[in-house]
Amino acid sequence: DFDAVGNMIIVEYKGGRIFKRTPAGDLLHIGGLGRAGYEGDGGPVAKASFKDMHNVAIGPSGSLFISDHTNHAIRRVDSKGNISTYAGGKAGFAGDGETVKHAKFNMVISVSINQDKKYLLVADIKNHRIRRITLASGRVETVAGNGQRGVPVDGVNATTAPLVDPRAAAYDAAGNLYIVERGGNALRVVNTEGKVRTVAGSGKKGKADGVGQKATLNGPKHLAIDSAGAVYIADDNNHLVRCFDPKTGSLTTVLGGGEFKLNRPHGVQVYDNWLYIADSWNHRIVRLKLAKK
Repeated sequence: DFDAVGNMIIVEYKGGRIFKRTPAGDLLHIGGLGRAGYEGDGGPVAKASFKDMHNVAIGPSGSLFISDHTNHAIRRVDSKGNISTYAGGKAGFAGDGETVKHAKFNMVISVSINQDKKYLLVADIKNHRIRRITLASGRVETVAGNGQRGVPVDGVNATTAPLVDPRAAAYDAAGNLYIVERGGNALRVVNTEGKVRTVAGSGKKGKADGVGQKATLNGPKHLAIDSAGAVYIADDNNHLVRCFDPKTGSLTTVLGGGEFKLNRPHGVQVYDNWLYIADSWNHRIVRLKLAKK
């Protein structure tokens, strides 16, 4: 993610470190001991350890929210650089309708924050749910998934429908909630009325471009949404970045299918009309200039 002045914040899944890349191109190690663990709460993030950080989202006042996957926790780094467990820390399911101190998650796989920084979305993958935290109050609720593994039927209430394995979620500017499912090989959307439907992917593995469920994905891991509502997907096992256009319903390949190759892209982010890709198995961040819309 990017902070208010354009610094890029990067977390390492197995490396256990947090970096900041400045707009000038300097790469700074700002946190993480570089070993697996669950240390450091109440002190500086430089002395903290994590267990499989998947991603980071930047909240109000520049605070960092980190999905500490195998610790079943959301860790928070405040503006002074001190770390705490914001929510979770033990595997389970609890806390809906209550505040974060009562919440439990099972494998926090990713987090995102909506545009006005009101909500923190949590992909609670082993609970087969997308959970939402209201940052002002700390209230936790489920916004998609009933806790069962399965393919949702189009048009039903999202909170009563099953999900296969919600890997990442994000809101567009209109308040539609997009969910990508790795094992489900699909992109789903929950509209502002709370109804879920599959908008891309047949559920079978493949890399075909096309409209709606005629398109196929293979282990998609992450997504990001631009100001026009286009949804970019890190299609991990296909080594591609795909784009879903909600106006046409079409899924197309935008990177990795030509001369430029990716190796297991695990994350995507849109910032300042650029698409940034965590090209994980090539151990690099790459970017693609987006056409103005």
